[in-house]
Amino acid sequence: MNCNEAIEYIHSLEKFGIKPGIERIKALLDILGNPQDKLKVIHVAGTNGKGSTSTMISNILIKNGFNTGLYISPYVTDFRERIQFNGNMIEHSELAECVEKVKNAVEILLEKGEQTTEFEALTATAFVYYAKKKCDFVVLEVGLGGRFDATNVIKAPFVSVIASVSLDHTNILGDTVEKIAAEKCGIIKFGGETVTYPLQNGEALGVIKDTCEKRMNSLRIPDVSKLITGEQSIEGTRVCYDGIDYLLPLAGEHMVYNSITAIEAIRSLSRFGIVIPESVISSGIESSVMPARMELIKKKPVVILDGGHNEGCANALADYIRKHLSGKRIIMVSSMMADKDYSSYLRLVAPFADVFIATKADVPRALSSDELSAAASEYCRVTHSVPEPLKAITAAANITESDEALIVCGSFYLAGEVRENLLNF
Repeated sequence: MNCNEAIEYIHSLEKFGIKPGIERIKALLDILGNPQDKLKVIHVAGTNGKGSTSTMISNILIKNGFNTGLYISPYVTDFRERIQFNGNMIEHSELAECVEKVKNAVEILLEKGEQTTEFEALTATAFVYYAKKKCDFVVLEVGLGGRFDATNVIKAPFVSVIASVSLDHTNILGDTVEKIAAEKCGIIKFGGETVTYPLQNGEALGVIKDTCEKRMNSLRIPDVSKLITGEQSIEGTRVCYDGIDYLLPLAGEHMVYNSITAIEAIRSLSRFGIVIPESVISSGIESSVMPARMELIKKKPVVILDGGHNEGCANALADYIRKHLSGKRIIMVSSMMADKDYSSYLRLVAPFADVFIATKADVPRALSSDELSAAASEYCRVTHSVPEPLKAITAAANITESDEALIVCGSFYLAGEVRENLLNF
């Protein structure tokens, strides 16, 4: 099996869909020798900000000299982004090797009538890889929810992190913030320590506090009174938090709060005798960049690539536009999934567009460009439907002047299709 065959095999399991529950992956990992039990884990759940918070935690640990695994989703341009070691994607040969082992275990389960899902197989692959690399720490991002997520097969983590919680995947996780928060809190194990996003929704915070009390966890909430936000620009923000100065390269005010959540997660390791110097924390945060998270592709014209489909993501992008792109003519290109709440996203983001170009990412779940254009027309006077993403980018580029802004937003699938093209814009 080579790398491409390994990726094709993982994707072939998509047909089994999403099946919440950890019994199947427990059985799978038993066959594989339970590699997850050899790992020291920082477990990160939440609706928005999981990826950036996880990345910052990981980079701080790497800067301190720890061999660090990072498991995140979704990927933007390369499938191997999801499984990283010391800031680098898993090697092609090692992905093939680890997937081969997992495939053999999957086939043993299949003989017993148990079908493994795509995410379960990928998560098992990551555990096999991280155990092989003898990671000092693994920063493990939850895939969906928490309580029944495949990553929750781990024993007690060194710290549980709950990023910002809001409505998303309501058909699976529940139709209220409280229900969704309860699912996220499923990662909180007895006798541990939990860190939560400082501006957490009130209902969600109540659930987090109750869960921590019931499971005898100490709860650490970043103290925003110790936060000083300095100069902000499209390139990032200067921040001082409780004596730590750093330049945060991830743009947007929400990223400031994600960064101090990451800092408190790192500080919580002190109960294990692990104290990381402030200079290392600063360096780790300053090295944290992520594709398609309010990513500044170009300054003149301003070109922004931002993946995200829910209301929280829309609010963050809207805030960014108000602060950094006020007065500029904005051309917007977007694709959304038909099974997402695209109406709420458009209500918050589309009014900023002088021209809105709807397109369709190359996945079956994507909303048609005609439907997206029609939905956006409620908020933007000039909308166009250009079904093919690269043609949509070309059309947008042709009408964007050097003093204007091009924003490509919505689905991460769109971001993955067009990012390389944008880099050559």
